[in-house]
Amino acid sequence: MKLDKILAISGKPGLYLLQVQTRSGFVAESLLDGKKITVGLRSNVSLLSEISMYTNSEEKPLVEVMRNIAIKENEGPSISHKEENATLLAYFEEILPDYDRDRVYPSDVKKVINWYNILQAKGLVSKEVPVKEEAVAKEEEVTKE
Repeated sequence: MKLDKILAISGKPGLYLLQVQTRSGFVAESLLDGKKITVGLRSNVSLLSEISMYTNSEEKPLVEVMRNIAIKENEGPSISHKEENATLLAYFEEILPDYDRDRVYPSDVKKVINWYNILQAKGLVSKEVPVKEEAVAKEEEVTKE
């Protein structure tokens, strides 16, 4: 699952795919409707690959949470993000049993589930273990020597 170029833009619904960087920001394509938008440097933008969820012991990268959902749902769609908070929290507890109940709010769970369903509809979710590209490059380098 590659979340390196997937963006969440504050104030805009859904997720976006980073297309091109410009002098004044960048161009992104909506994963919902395919429309391209320009985003200025002052916009609050988050890369999904940089987002983590709080747990009682550490922070779990969002890619691992998405992978857990993909495993549970066999890479199919998840429950709707419009379910009641109690239902969403119970579902999320199955996905990430040790999530920090004090710092992870129902709105966070709704976002994660909504994002998962958007990515799943585009075929961007996977049960595969994420591989670090740096680790692969180092292995290839060692093999060459």
